[in-house]
Amino acid sequence: MRLFDNKLSRINFLILIGILTYLFANMSNEEPYGEAILKASPAVVNISSKKNNEGKLFNNRSASEVIGSGIIISSDGYIITNLHVIEGTRIVEVELDDGQIFPASLIGFDQRSDLAVIKINPANAVLNPIEVSNSSSVQVGDQVIAIGNAFGLGKTFTSGIISATGRDYGNPYLELIQTDAAINPGNSGGALINHKGNLIGMNTKIFSQTGSYAGIGFALPANKLVELASEIIQYGAVKKSWIGDFRVKIKRFLLNNKVTFGLEILELKKYGPLFNIGKIKPGAIILSVNDKPPSWENLTYALNNSFPGDEISFQILQDSNVQKLTVITEGFPFNQE
Repeated sequence: MRLFDNKLSRINFLILIGILTYLFANMSNEEPYGEAILKASPAVVNISSKKNNEGKLFNNRSASEVIGSGIIISSDGYIITNLHVIEGTRIVEVELDDGQIFPASLIGFDQRSDLAVIKINPANAVLNPIEVSNSSSVQVGDQVIAIGNAFGLGKTFTSGIISATGRDYGNPYLELIQTDAAINPGNSGGALINHKGNLIGMNTKIFSQTGSYAGIGFALPANKLVELASEIIQYGAVKKSWIGDFRVKIKRFLLNNKVTFGLEILELKKYGPLFNIGKIKPGAIILSVNDKPPSWENLTYALNNSFPGDEISFQILQDSNVQKLTVITEGFPFNQE
């Protein structure tokens, strides 16, 4: 019996062998999760915060104690975590990978991104800062590991993939990485790492009707973490620009009998520069940002790369009229909910 009936069959067989060889080689060269965990784990810490003078209950913990995680970003003791882990008048303690516990002080925070920077004085302890990767290069399907103090049980590692990037709920001030790696209470402030053990995000929130893992978790991208933390360490606060609290979505519509697209404003609170200068209302459509097309990327770039007092120009369609507005940005207000 002849193995190949014709030349085409032989070619197909060789192609199949080539594909199998490539797949086997790449599978064999994959770095195991264990190496990534060993590299990143020492940089992830357990955080406990509680109000002053609280009585102890079970497991030597008070009823108001909050358990979370943090990420060491410098060898001299700077640590990032979620603001909701340490907010309020609290005593904050950090437990290192080797079990040593240190008190921490608050350096500053960014309320909008739920980010806080705290600091410990490590004395003779050797700190291992996390290695950071460029989070703009992550892609859907990339393998990731979430590290954190889940339910206060101690350091826990879960794996998954990047489910989506640029999650924002229409909020132009915030972009998140979505993952299906298990994130539970206590994981807040912990690290989301890639297969090399490098930081690509900080676990921030979950989507759940029960408060526990439901397959959808979110992380603040590493690039944004570095940017915000650097400003907090240098200035004690984030010097981001603000033009109002609003949400947008891409919308296609007819303009001058041509199909075009813009960013429809879904919500806009009645304060802030964008509302004050043009009395913009929900339903208005942004046609350009700084004379560039009305894309999500151009809007977030304009906001994230300007400082209070800078100008951002918009072309806006409202009530069938097109108007051009120049908005002078302000600093983020507090307690403006």
